[in-house]
Amino acid sequence: LKPAHLKSYRCTTLMGENEYQITQLEAPSVPAQERREALRWSLRELVNYPVETACLGVLDIPGEGSSGKRAAGVLVVSADEQAVRARAAPFEEAGVPLTAIDVPDIAQRNIAALLEDKNRGLVFVRLDENGGLLTLTYRGALVAVRRSEITTRQMLAHKPEQRAQARERLMLNIQRNLDHFDRQYRHISVSRVILSTYPRIGSLAVELAENVDAQLQVQEMDLASVIDFPKVPELRDPSFQARNLLAIGAALRTGEDGI
Repeated sequence: LKPAHLKSYRCTTLMGENEYQITQLEAPSVPAQERREALRWSLRELVNYPVETACLGVLDIPGEGSSGKRAAGVLVVSADEQAVRARAAPFEEAGVPLTAIDVPDIAQRNIAALLEDKNRGLVFVRLDENGGLLTLTYRGALVAVRRSEITTRQMLAHKPEQRAQARERLMLNIQRNLDHFDRQYRHISVSRVILSTYPRIGSLAVELAENVDAQLQVQEMDLASVIDFPKVPELRDPSFQARNLLAIGAALRTGEDGI
């Protein structure tokens, strides 16, 4: 085995899907330095662990005409301190400096932000064998998150009726969220829906395009159009990208959005 020299790199890791939660709250009318503690207090009835020691991250939701204005709401990423410590422990034991602990939703946001049209919203749908995650992003910010229990296993089931049922549920789920976003965020005009599936479901993007607003572009994800992969040529393959999407998204972290 070759030494990885991880101490020379900026390392991040991700919380597990069930180790954190994202809650949408109103932005509190308090000074910036008091905002985190005000939001911590607002979470006291919404989490099942002590909020006093919980790890928090706060993301502003762009408000209407938000240039220079305070966001209308925030997304609060929260996790039990013990769960966060457990994620950090292997790095500490190995003597590897850990820059940040992030969450899958933000990793997906990092990917989506690269694919947005200027001043337009983007809906990104990721499906794998464990479930689905749909995000709405705008101007690089995460606006909304929706989870789904629909999996690629269901979409690729042996029985045709099971495949058809899963596809119908997915189409309905996506259309309902698009309708909700249109009502809830009228200042955000969505121009594209990007689809990432692993294992790949080749016909899904075409089918989705036939079931949503004709003005929306529906495309399979291909990061080769926005990222160069000179040292990992395998990542030019969209299927390989989809398999490693969260790792790529975590590596793209630049801010302090995590926990």
